[in-house]
Amino acid sequence: GDSVITVQLTEEDKVEDDVVFYLVFTGSTVQHCTSTRKINPGSLETISPGHDCCETVKVALCASREGHPVLVVAEESFQFVQDEAYDAAQFLATCAGNQQALNFTRFLDRSRPPAADVNFLDEKVALAFRHLKLPAEWNVLGADQSLNENIPRETLMHFAVRLGLLRLTWFLLQQPGGRGALSIHNNEGATPVSLALERGYQKLHQLLTEEGAKEPDSWSTLSHTVHSGDYSVKHHRGLDVYLLTAEA
Repeated sequence: GDSVITVQLTEEDKVEDDVVFYLVFTGSTVQHCTSTRKINPGSLETISPGHDCCETVKVALCASREGHPVLVVAEESFQFVQDEAYDAAQFLATCAGNQQALNFTRFLDRSRPPAADVNFLDEKVALAFRHLKLPAEWNVLGADQSLNENIPRETLMHFAVRLGLLRLTWFLLQQPGGRGALSIHNNEGATPVSLALERGYQKLHQLLTEEGAKEPDSWSTLSHTVHSGDYSVKHHRGLDVYLLTAEA
């Protein structure tokens, strides 16, 4: 999800300015409808929705004009695939509270990737986390809430901060247990806050310590989502397009 989709119109589909085009993606359990913006008379642009599973869906290009019935201009298949970022997000989500798995992730720290790769990783994994269907009881600190905060242990927050993943850290802060993880020491006595300071991650340290810290800018956060029951509406400020998702 959150990739830019370009639609090329054929000569016979190029119509007057008062015609509105949108795409309808129909999956097995959810349906998405996106508005589009016109780049020029022959091209439209929109955002791909974040889907709930890997599958091939039907996508229809529809045209709407006031006073006229909705017209299906074209239909095509569209495949949602599971990439490495999604695999990583699923792995990390299941790692919450699993000390053996969290200690295993620390090997990444020994061969830290270049800053540009870290930024790419941060963007993709944070976006994949947003699209994961996390269980209602999911917690950054894991399923066992009986653990005392004074018990030294590794957390998902330590992982995100250690690699300097700004957007993933922000996402985890908004989840249950996210704020609580900030005061937990690992076996070396480091908290996520002290790790950020020790490694010179100034923006990350501000994010963890400033009360009014704002969400980090990124393509995936240039949007606002409103949920209502089985429906959600997302506005992408970058392209000024809207996405309606409904559970079937």
